[in-house]
Amino acid sequence: MRKQLQDYLKKRVQECISLSRHSEDQDEKIYKKKASLNERQAEMVKVKAKGYIDKVEKKQEDVEHVYYHVHLQYLIKQKRLILLEEEIEARQAEFYKGVLVDDREINPFIIEETSRELEIPQEEFTDNNIRAEFQYDRQKAVQYAERWWNSYNPAYKKFEVDCTNYISQCLHQGGASMRGHPNRSHGWWMQKNNWSYSWSVAHAFRLFLGTSKKGLRAKAVSSPEELLLGDVICYDFEGDGRFNHTTIVTGKDANGMPLVNAHTANSRMRYWAYEDSTAYTPNIQYKFFTIVDDA
Repeated sequence: MRKQLQDYLKKRVQECISLSRHSEDQDEKIYKKKASLNERQAEMVKVKAKGYIDKVEKKQEDVEHVYYHVHLQYLIKQKRLILLEEEIEARQAEFYKGVLVDDREINPFIIEETSRELEIPQEEFTDNNIRAEFQYDRQKAVQYAERWWNSYNPAYKKFEVDCTNYISQCLHQGGASMRGHPNRSHGWWMQKNNWSYSWSVAHAFRLFLGTSKKGLRAKAVSSPEELLLGDVICYDFEGDGRFNHTTIVTGKDANGMPLVNAHTANSRMRYWAYEDSTAYTPNIQYKFFTIVDDA
């Protein structure tokens, strides 16, 4: 079992750096990644992968499912720039009578249920504890994003769908002040074992950024190249108006386009568009927010 998984992983690594054209048995994600890199005048020059088995489940007498994760490192050359992109894949393999018959990436993005209480009210409210001025330290936010991209700060609660919680932590470490406690439908905050919807839910966070008038607030811009380090991108994968993922800008590529860090599908220095994601659809919509402060 382990040997077959190792061989399959080696095959995928070779596909990443192979110059051969797309074939029917090529991993679709790898094909999309290479196509995106080609459009950016970039290429993978070296790829490392290390897999870890999480659990094995016996489904039927002759069928076993193996759940494992892979830490992938892509060394990317783009013009004169060398970039290191990393990601964690969650995967499921199926064995029939001890033979690997299927292996696929698990889509990590659980679509959050539509709920009236997740909507952030448009009106402002009084919070006497908020600082009058807010100065955003972009460097600290990015440093925090890099430190915790593939681990979890025990000072904060960890969520199964952790992308927005992680981004909120980055912004808070960059100096953004919390407000609204204890009303979960107001403001943006986490206190002990309680938190606002906007702190941890992607759609509520997107609504909050678009309406907040004090403390943590942001301005929507029309294109990704307008974003600065420490800014935020919100993703609506299905294009149905409900946003379900959030990332933070931690770098720029040779063309000045954002590279982002994220949780849920843990990744760092990933190209902002997510075209190689299992959650990507042609209907995807983005919202680009640049953080506004009083500096």
